[in-house]
Amino acid sequence: MPQSARFQYFVILAEMRTGSNLLEASLNSFDGLDCLGEVFNPHFIGHPKTETVLGFDKTARDADPGALLARFAQNPALAGFRFFHDHDPRALAQFLPDPACAKIILTRNPLDSYISLKIARQTHQWRLGDVTQRKGAQVVFDPAEFQDHVSTLQGFQQQVQGVLQRSGQSAFYLSYEDITEPDILNGLAQWLGSPARIADLPKKLKRQNPEPLEEKVINPEALAEGVARLDRFNLARSPSFEPRHPPVLWAYRACRSQPLVYAPLPGCREDAILDWMAQIDGGSRQDLLADFTHRQWRDWQRATPRRVAFSVLRHPLRRAHESFVDQVILGRRENVRAFIQRVTGQDLPSAQDDLPHWGVAQHRAAFLGYLEFVKANLNGQTALPIRPVWASQARLIEGISAQCPLHRLIHQAHLPEELPLLGKAFGQELPPFIPIWRNPALELAEIYDPQIEAAAQAAYGHDYALLGVGPWKSAG
Repeated sequence: MPQSARFQYFVILAEMRTGSNLLEASLNSFDGLDCLGEVFNPHFIGHPKTETVLGFDKTARDADPGALLARFAQNPALAGFRFFHDHDPRALAQFLPDPACAKIILTRNPLDSYISLKIARQTHQWRLGDVTQRKGAQVVFDPAEFQDHVSTLQGFQQQVQGVLQRSGQSAFYLSYEDITEPDILNGLAQWLGSPARIADLPKKLKRQNPEPLEEKVINPEALAEGVARLDRFNLARSPSFEPRHPPVLWAYRACRSQPLVYAPLPGCREDAILDWMAQIDGGSRQDLLADFTHRQWRDWQRATPRRVAFSVLRHPLRRAHESFVDQVILGRRENVRAFIQRVTGQDLPSAQDDLPHWGVAQHRAAFLGYLEFVKANLNGQTALPIRPVWASQARLIEGISAQCPLHRLIHQAHLPEELPLLGKAFGQELPPFIPIWRNPALELAEIYDPQIEAAAQAAYGHDYALLGVGPWKSAG
């Protein structure tokens, strides 16, 4: 068994041109540590000229990566490997949540790693042992390509960090500059549980491109543009503290005669859509398939492989006003009513008969209070749970997609044109869609102004940003 009582094996989570070769060579100079290369690289196993690792060749590894991982834990030395973002994801899914696997995370300035990668691809020199054989080159800096490079690295790093956080693990972090410090490497060995220490670095590998960055590129003037394209602090991200919502399977509606299923977004009125689906079946709304359990939903999906699943988007402000009227004013959600009354200082109507006597100013103030509540609730600033009826549509769609990948996402205004066209996917002509116009208890148009719009965008910034909607108009 391995020498370490803390870990059974280890992984170096790195990328190309981050110094992982030197780190591997350094770890292999410690007695009792054995790093075996890029064991899960899809193109080779361990190193380009290696045939087997721990008794596994490439074919056996690809057939069962978990069996090879288990062999690492049985190695007499504490063994490990290097892993990059494009290596076998099946192996990643097994070792990343495993606390018996020590995680060493190696990073490098992404601009340096990008330029080094470009040079290596041009010269075909990936390792350097003798400086007399060094191949130098200048490369073209591509700002868009560099942005993709950074996005890929950050995406993998965030994935790793998320799993470690959720599984309560810590990692040993190293930068490119750290791997030239014997004291730091000795600290890594101690963390791994090895008593061995080194005084010097391995002499076999040399740094390949020691020149200043500007001398490595043909167009150094483009470097400033490339860095400027990056949002290193993620300032452009629309912050969202709202959790994902599980799909509401019982609310799905499917036709009996056609492979058509509607996954509604809670908080949206759907009578007209259900009437249209019932017309397709020649029955009533009550005859549609509904109240799915998880098992019934899986059975329906298996029995209907050629299907069309759709949902309908509302403008965030229109949907907010409908949920305000239906859930709070008419639906009597007392906790929300209490919040609105506290922030606005006014009483809300207690019955529908009171609505005609409720003035426009009171209606407007109460709705602004509701939007303030939604903003605070979605940001986790209230004691009330986030209800799907006022949750953001973007988050609800994420939940739906986990169980019901959508083929069409239709904006409410486009339903008459787009719903009948759904039948083309399965070779059927569907009836026209006729919207149901009902006289609302309260009109949004009579209170709409820039302040209402600003409050809606503050509450549903995630929807405005991700769903590509602009300000609501009274005719929308």
